[in-house]
Amino acid sequence: MTTPISAYRQPIDRYWWVKRRSYLLFMLREISCVFVAWSVVYLLLLVQAIGAGRDSYARFLDWSANPLVVALNLVTLIFVLLHAVTWFASAPRAIVPHVRGRRVPPGAVLAGHYAAWLLVSAVVVWLVMS
Repeated sequence: MTTPISAYRQPIDRYWWVKRRSYLLFMLREISCVFVAWSVVYLLLLVQAIGAGRDSYARFLDWSANPLVVALNLVTLIFVLLHAVTWFASAPRAIVPHVRGRRVPPGAVLAGHYAAWLLVSAVVVWLVMS
């Protein structure tokens, strides 16, 4: 018995997503969620170490100085930045605000997101440094 034509599936290359920039960015954004999760876990471990006292915090700092942890956190920083930038890039398509009956330009929506990000970052830096 032969296989019907409708059951035939053309083989797909395992790395099909590398061939187009938009697909590559999509896949990188999807994998960035793992690194965003790691950053949350890392910050929770930091909060727990601070709450447990000086010795626990010192052990956390020693562990954080491990080259593997430093490398993981650098990769995490890159992926978190990619995640944020691609998220903001999609905002003008997802949010369509109107002011006085006129649509706000996509560039203004994007600029508003980056301005808010900058403001929140400045406040966090101020809190940490003071």
